[in-house]
Amino acid sequence: MIIAITGATGFLGPHLIARLQREGHQIRTLGRRPTGIPNTGHFAWDALAGAPDPRALDGVEAVFSLAGEPVAQRWNTEVKRRIRDSRVFGTRNLVDGIRRAQTSPVLISSSAIGYYGDRGDELLTESSRPGKDFLAGVCIEWEHEAERAFEIGCRVVMVRTGIVLGKGGGALKQMATPFRAGVGGPVGSGRQWVSWVHIDDITDLCVFVLQNSTIGGAVNGTSPGPLRNADFAHALGRALGKPAVVPVPAFGLKLLYGEAASALVASQRVIPEAASQAGFRFRYTDCESALAEIFRH
Repeated sequence: MIIAITGATGFLGPHLIARLQREGHQIRTLGRRPTGIPNTGHFAWDALAGAPDPRALDGVEAVFSLAGEPVAQRWNTEVKRRIRDSRVFGTRNLVDGIRRAQTSPVLISSSAIGYYGDRGDELLTESSRPGKDFLAGVCIEWEHEAERAFEIGCRVVMVRTGIVLGKGGGALKQMATPFRAGVGGPVGSGRQWVSWVHIDDITDLCVFVLQNSTIGGAVNGTSPGPLRNADFAHALGRALGKPAVVPVPAFGLKLLYGEAASALVASQRVIPEAASQAGFRFRYTDCESALAEIFRH
């Protein structure tokens, strides 16, 4: 199968490409610069400038859309614009490119559990209503642009990914830093829910939805074992051999991250109902064992 991938240099991209290549698929990347990933073709594309060259999608049977401006940074008006535009306009232009290429590949588009907003203890599945904050609004528009591919006969899956845990990158790289310095601990009240997923599981899930033609629409990319932030902090501390004794006050996060702090203390108790009902089995359902595996070496 010929598979095109945008956002291939993010944390998930190289893991997914390696997995797909092991299964014998041919990979093309689309982006402003070559990725440097071996045995991949590349087509130059500025996601905000317009649709990709139709030749980039010629013969493509599946497209993974993974691109997006990082959310974990201090927000201002310009950063929020980049967060939204990279996802909404980038996906719109990608779908326009698929339309112009007159192909009907499977489109597997990233989304995020930010779709649900801050929901306290509410158990959230794919059928839960969206939130009303900035990130929820971005996710609603983002998914709407991906769903436009339905109109041209594509199967479309939006993977609402939680906090991805893995070695060497992603959210965990930032989270582990204060713990290693001996100043890690729960964030805010510590009672908010953390919905996480191991990098191996989100990679497996992406391949699973690619291979299962009955899956469409939203799929939560989170472990079935969400936990409280305080419990997550203690599990991370144990994995690193550092106690989680220094709580991070919400006002401190506000000083560091501004409006983005609201996303860091949001409570999202997300369950991967669609994936589980389709028969997907997670390797890591317990956060402590997932973190232990990541920091074992």
